[in-house]
Amino acid sequence: MTTQRSFKARVRTRMAKTGESYTTARRHLINRAAERASASTAAAPPGQAEPTAAPPGQAEPTVAPPGSAEPPAAPSVSAAAAQTERIADDLIRARTGRGWAEWFALLDAASATGWTHTRIARHLGTEHEVAGWWAQTITVGYEQARGLRAPGQRRGGGFEASASRTVAVPARRLFEAFADETARARWLPDVEVRVRTATAPRSFRADWAGGPTRIVVGIDAVGESKARVNVVHEKLTGAEQAAELKAYWRERLAVLKALFETDGDHR
Repeated sequence: MTTQRSFKARVRTRMAKTGESYTTARRHLINRAAERASASTAAAPPGQAEPTAAPPGQAEPTVAPPGSAEPPAAPSVSAAAAQTERIADDLIRARTGRGWAEWFALLDAASATGWTHTRIARHLGTEHEVAGWWAQTITVGYEQARGLRAPGQRRGGGFEASASRTVAVPARRLFEAFADETARARWLPDVEVRVRTATAPRSFRADWAGGPTRIVVGIDAVGESKARVNVVHEKLTGAEQAAELKAYWRERLAVLKALFETDGDHR
């Protein structure tokens, strides 16, 4: 806690000196720390262990949104990670009753390799009572495992990036974090978002930074006081942009979670 407060104080000091926004000042300090760490690693004597990658779920460096005047920080986690690598077999089993291999075997038995993405997800929901978000998760994992799409790629050939978080607020409050312009600006500043559709409290669609990319947001209640949000950023140009935006959305959703779960959100 003391370290976090010290870092926030450094961010605010830089803001006062440069006139930068909190996000921009924070990004500069994170990037500077990363450069120092990189230089330290390069100078390490032969045989010395190098720093390991951040464990799954750990906050990643801030990545500037598309259109920013500054280049984005290099993402620490590639969008090319397969679904089965990102989501542990034990977690799939706990949430859906079966592990990856069992789901793949069931779908193979149903000849699902010839189905569309929508049909596979619907089959999992109607025949096996898998909740919407997890049905989509299993569908993507199956399509990747059977060579129907590459990680980060849609079935039609285009690319997308996705990220998700569980936040300890009701679903409607989490929906407002996207749909309410004032609330959205607190954790997603300096980005032009043109809303296409907003259906409380479950979905939100918008054009991103003037297009042509767009975001699709799904929100599922997890009891009365928690909800899970999944953001999919669609119509991307390739794997590199998908990797950048995946890191960006992971960092932004971490900020959203921290803000809305603390007294920093007074609504």
